[in-house]
Amino acid sequence: MAEQDVTDDDQREGGDQVPSGIPATVRVAGGLVSLEGLAGVVTAIVLIVRASTGHDQSAASGVGTAIWFGVLFGGVLAAGIGLLRGKRWGRAIAVIANVLLLPVAWSLLTDSHQPLWGSLLGLVAVAGLAALFAPATSRFMAQDYGEIPGDDERP
Repeated sequence: MAEQDVTDDDQREGGDQVPSGIPATVRVAGGLVSLEGLAGVVTAIVLIVRASTGHDQSAASGVGTAIWFGVLFGGVLAAGIGLLRGKRWGRAIAVIANVLLLPVAWSLLTDSHQPLWGSLLGLVAVAGLAALFAPATSRFMAQDYGEIPGDDERP
């Protein structure tokens, strides 16, 4: 496997090194996951504002839902930012989040009769999963685990 250039700015906290060439598929996945996380965090803020101004029937329900959204989607936002920065830990969180968004999209399409939102959410989730499992992403994620056969090498 060819050596990759590493600069001083590419040092990880534990002394490990991050290659300077983060694949575009990792950055695309990071961008999509960051948008998903940001949407959830904004929803949490909206729920808190609604609960504090008395728009909800039960303020406790609105605040509880907001905390739930804030914690879950805060983690998704962190994973997306991590992927944008080339951190490998964000992939697992991103995969789980996108897999869990697929039934939500299906529900929007069928039960809620929201074809526009269901289609958009489904497309974003599928695009995110495609980017997360693209060959370039898989090679990037696995490069710290030893020799990886390239496209021209076969085991």
